[in-house]
Formats: sequence, structure tokens, C-alpha cells
Amino acid sequence: MHEKKKKDPLIVLRALEPTDIDWLFRWENDPEIWKVSNTLTPYSRYTLEKYIENAHLDLYQIKQLRMMIDVMESPAKKARPVGTLDLFDFDPFHNRAGIGILIGEKSDRKKGYASEALSQFIRYAFDTLQLHQLYCNIATDNLESIGLFTRNGFSITGEKKDWLKSGTRYKNEYLLQLIRSSDSSWQ
Repeated sequence: MHEKKKKDPLIVLRALEPTDIDWLFRWENDPEIWKVSNTLTPYSRYTLEKYIENAHLDLYQIKQLRMMIDVMESPAKKARPVGTLDLFDFDPFHNRAGIGILIGEKSDRKKGYASEALSQFIRYAFDTLQLHQLYCNIATDNLESIGLFTRNGFSITGEKKDWLKSGTRYKNEYLLQLIRSSDSSWQ
């Protein structure tokens, strides 16, 4: 008897839809997430609705892009949002951009969703957007995020001292970069 191999969940990156408002409202207003997103105040539903309405604007105009991360665990089930992936600080002259990723619910973390979404987005950024490099900033004590990005090819290239205020103390933050080789396409 053959044991059936469990298939990895299908991850789909897609544009924001008006129906995503409840997910974004919950995630953007979660104080636990604020710790890694440098957020200090909650977002109103109205602000998020306006953000979604303008999400169709050209990347070259607004210099940012947010995509939803959907997971389809089996062909019979409908895809469901599990997080977001953000491209920010887009610089078309230098062909670089910052990147951030969020898996919104604790129950969806450590399942490989972020890694698959990041891998897909790296290919999109290098092959479609023709970027030369991506970068991210991660607190030095956020070992899970550091591991996610380094497993996907990013290297720690710098450390900012006392960069992030945490209560009455300060934390250091790493700069990580992924630079596309000029003599080959992204694999």
C-alpha cells in the first residue's frame, strides 16, 4: 500500500479587493503586529477602504504595492487570505525596493506560507519588475523573520544600533539585501 504524500498548500499572491477590508482592519489594528510594523496608532475602516480603492494606482506613481497572500489548502476549498506582502520605497531609477511580509493569524504561522509567498514575490520582483535588489529591515531579536529572509537568499549587510524603541529600551535592527546577479536571471 502506498502512502499518499501530503501536497503543499497552494499560495497565490493577488491584488487587494474590497472584500479584504475585514482582514486588513483586524491585522492593521493588532497591537502585537505593531511591534514589527513600526505602527503606533490604529487605522480606521474608512482609511483602509480608501487605501483599497487606490490600490490599483500604478506602482511607478505611488512607489508601493500591497498584495494579499491567499492559501488554497485543497482544490475543493476556496482560497482564504492569510497575510499581506508589501513592496515599498520603490525606486525605479536604482531598481530597488523594500519588502515586508505578514502572516496575520498566529495559527497560520510556521506553515511555510510566508516562505512560498516570498519566493514567488522575489521571482516577480526580479523577472517582471526587473528590480536589481530587494531589502528589508528586521529587529535583531526577530529570529523567525531573519531566518525566513536568509533562507530565501537575503544576506545581513548592516546593523543599525539602538534603532527601534521598545518600551524604555532600544533594539538594534539588521538591514538585509537580496541582490540580483547581473549575469543571470533569478532562479
